[in-house]
Amino acid sequence: MTQTPTQPTQPSQPAPLTRPFTTMSVLVREHATERPTQRALMHDGRVLDYAGLDAAMDRIAAALARDNVRPGEAIAICANSSIEYAAVYLGAVRAGVVVAPLAPSSTPESLAGMVADAGARILFADAAVAAALQPVRAQLADTPIVTLDGSEGFDGGQPYADWLAPAGTPVQEPEILPEMPLNIIYSSGTTGKPKGIVQSHGMRWAHVSRGAATGYGTDAVTLLSTPLYSNTTLASFFPTIGLGGTAILMAKFDAGKYLALAQQHRVTHTMLVPVQYQRLLAHPDFDSHDLSSFRQKFCTSAPFSPALKAEVLRRWPGGLTELYGMTEGGGSCLLHAHQFPDKLHTVGRPAPNADIRIIDDEGRELPPGSTGEVVGRSPAMMNGYHNQPEKTAETEWFDAQGNRFIRTGDIGRFDEDGFLVLVDRKKDMIISGGFNIYPSDIEAVVREHPAVAEVSVVGVPSERWGETPVGFAALRAGSGATAQDVLAWANERLGKTQRLAELHVVDSLPRSAIGKVLKRELRDRLTQA
Repeated sequence: MTQTPTQPTQPSQPAPLTRPFTTMSVLVREHATERPTQRALMHDGRVLDYAGLDAAMDRIAAALARDNVRPGEAIAICANSSIEYAAVYLGAVRAGVVVAPLAPSSTPESLAGMVADAGARILFADAAVAAALQPVRAQLADTPIVTLDGSEGFDGGQPYADWLAPAGTPVQEPEILPEMPLNIIYSSGTTGKPKGIVQSHGMRWAHVSRGAATGYGTDAVTLLSTPLYSNTTLASFFPTIGLGGTAILMAKFDAGKYLALAQQHRVTHTMLVPVQYQRLLAHPDFDSHDLSSFRQKFCTSAPFSPALKAEVLRRWPGGLTELYGMTEGGGSCLLHAHQFPDKLHTVGRPAPNADIRIIDDEGRELPPGSTGEVVGRSPAMMNGYHNQPEKTAETEWFDAQGNRFIRTGDIGRFDEDGFLVLVDRKKDMIISGGFNIYPSDIEAVVREHPAVAEVSVVGVPSERWGETPVGFAALRAGSGATAQDVLAWANERLGKTQRLAELHVVDSLPRSAIGKVLKRELRDRLTQA
């Protein structure tokens, strides 16, 4: 059946929570007391209610204490999303232990480096990750491995069920202050070596408290198909659990399975990246699913084209909110696309309690309407990069009053209504013949070619111009167009300084697990050719 989008359900509470700072541990304990049989976590047909989650968190916290993992020390988790993964994350938080969630797609050497950088006392993994780590196992000789999927048969591993402390083991919860670290999120490494972003309990509390304004609550059902190591997922996971809702976890995104789960469980909230919206809307059975239960759909982590936003609004009931911000925190913007359909080319206005400003290359604040680097501050800001004070200092900017802001590395400007328009990433800007060229401008033109499914533009060294733009495009099936066809078509429409030196046809663009185009890999292809 073809769906007619309905007016989004309005949140029951139109403002962030006003209660004082509260930890995730306390919130889960409250839900377990007040609604013990309510579903907390679901995965592949399995359900863990709040009473069960609270009890599991106690057993995990007790096991960490037994193993002499002290408050402020770290553990690492590297596995596909599961109930056990989420329980270990929250159980560590109860123990005051810092969590470093790592991407299973990382190379063994990179994983070993991140485990060492975090100082992880225990690594929680699944069979695939544990096997992948065998070549670097000697580097992790002092790091015990606990397998969340219960697998055995590799050096030094212990199944999760055997590792847990017995039910009823007393737990001594440490005092948690807002500034204490809760987790270390490692950057994707799209621009080089991953950096450990230290996020505090206070930062996560800010995410939870503002969730009430977008309808999270005890009746919320959130479908999460991005991995739990990603801040994209956690920005929705924590408000769901913190406010007493149900989180449905998918270990791997599949459009058909996603739609079936959304309809079956009457999902109210979701967090997706743009490429997932694209694949869902392209699914042949999308319009035959009943998605009328949705209150809010969120999107973040990668550029969200106005055309795709418009299609989501047209075909998918409920509100659509784009979140612009960084894992490092600082200022964020919200675009409630269903309320401002004429602002789909923007990323919205600053979120409540966010202070967003524009600065030039010398760090001087620019007047309204100017284009420059976006910086921001808010209650949700990282403590810094783990073990990298110099990198931390590089990403900070201070105003005349000494207030700390986080540099985004994005180039943008505010329009006359206070909506932020992003121009491009500062690091992706191409300087050719003394002119600043923004790849996003070129990509917008190339994307208009009827044969182009997706495109990315990077700058490469040029003896004549310093840098010159080169494009990579994936073409639609059966288009019949060639790289030269698209190149000539685009260059006829681009400004003289924007014209592409080359265009390469690829099967697909390389992307991270959360949908970001890996431009560094595209540049590497050119240097290795």
